[in-house]
Amino acid sequence: SERRDQAAARRFFAQALSHGRRPVEVTTDKAAVYPRLLDELLPEACHVDGARENNRTESDHSRLKARLRPMRGLKRLRSVQTISVGHAFVQNIRRGHYELGIDTDPHTRLTAAFTELTLTI
Repeated sequence: SERRDQAAARRFFAQALSHGRRPVEVTTDKAAVYPRLLDELLPEACHVDGARENNRTESDHSRLKARLRPMRGLKRLRSVQTISVGHAFVQNIRRGHYELGIDTDPHTRLTAAFTELTLTI
């Protein structure tokens, strides 16, 4: 129902805003509840809801979802944090955000980066 969706969205955004910086841009799907809610909670933020705008976010999370699905969910917050941080670290190495393995082909960058890390440690 409309009310339940609005309440759930309000709880989600309130929790997200309490844990970090206020975003400049918010990308969502075209659900009718978001424009009014974002105008109320984040009047200074730009709301992007165009077609296919959130595909990058969805596709980035698909690998994480594929990893978590066989595990049938994580039972402890510590496990969630460990998997999320590790996933982000590996993605950043693959994209060349660290100076690890940057002299190699992007397809072998992850292996080279871990080789460099083991030699350093």
